[in-house]
Amino acid sequence: MSLSSATPVVSTAQPKSQQSILLVDDSAEDLTLLTEYLRSTRFRITVAFDGREGYQKASLLLPDIILMDVRMPRTDGFAACRLLKADPRTRDIPVIFLSGCNELDDRLEGLHFGAVDYISKPFAPEEVVARVKLHLSLRARMASNEPLQDNKPEAGSAPSSVNGLVLAAMEMLERDLRNPPSLPELAHQVGTNERRLTELFREATGMPVFAWLREERFLIACRMLADSDIDIQQIADHVGYGSASNFTAMFRDKLGVTPRDFRQSKRGQQDKNP
Repeated sequence: MSLSSATPVVSTAQPKSQQSILLVDDSAEDLTLLTEYLRSTRFRITVAFDGREGYQKASLLLPDIILMDVRMPRTDGFAACRLLKADPRTRDIPVIFLSGCNELDDRLEGLHFGAVDYISKPFAPEEVVARVKLHLSLRARMASNEPLQDNKPEAGSAPSSVNGLVLAAMEMLERDLRNPPSLPELAHQVGTNERRLTELFREATGMPVFAWLREERFLIACRMLADSDIDIQQIADHVGYGSASNFTAMFRDKLGVTPRDFRQSKRGQQDKNP
């Protein structure tokens, strides 16, 4: 089966309400599998073969959602995601990484750059479609300020590894790490109650809501310290620590070192492994 025969042609005659997906991958096999499976859905499909082409097509076509590989020639998925999130035209388009890079650091890096989800290869097409529909639904509801319903998955659909209410709550918490809503406010915003939201967080992450938030703040701080020259006080402010002393105390408790020592050790590793 050739890729050209499997890739639907984008037509201006398509209904305007039809939702569109941009697939960005340098693997013809994976593109063929996805386009063949998505052919049975009502999505309009466009493909690109590297991150640069993906960004250009996203800027032109403004798809509803983007599925993107990480390791690609010319411009990889992480770089393309940075471009998309820096562009006012494309920054609100959900990006789902679909990659064989399955280490925890890779997944965290993808989410740090603004992706809403990370699916490991080899993937089940049914799961990809289920997650695409989930994130499109979240985007539509959040845009209209409608409360999210704690719906059961459709019969025959693949279960998502993270409940939709949890994903919505995580996104709301990450919008402003310094001033998160209270648990009652958060539960109300996603359309459930405090007890149910806590149960769902425990099922998905093994932690209650604000324990997860503390870990997320720490992971984001580690990434910013390792990958940027941003002032340590500014990083502390960004992740919700009002003072550098509290930030340092948290790092000492977690790792036994100061944020400055952590940054220096990471830079030393990068110098040894350019």
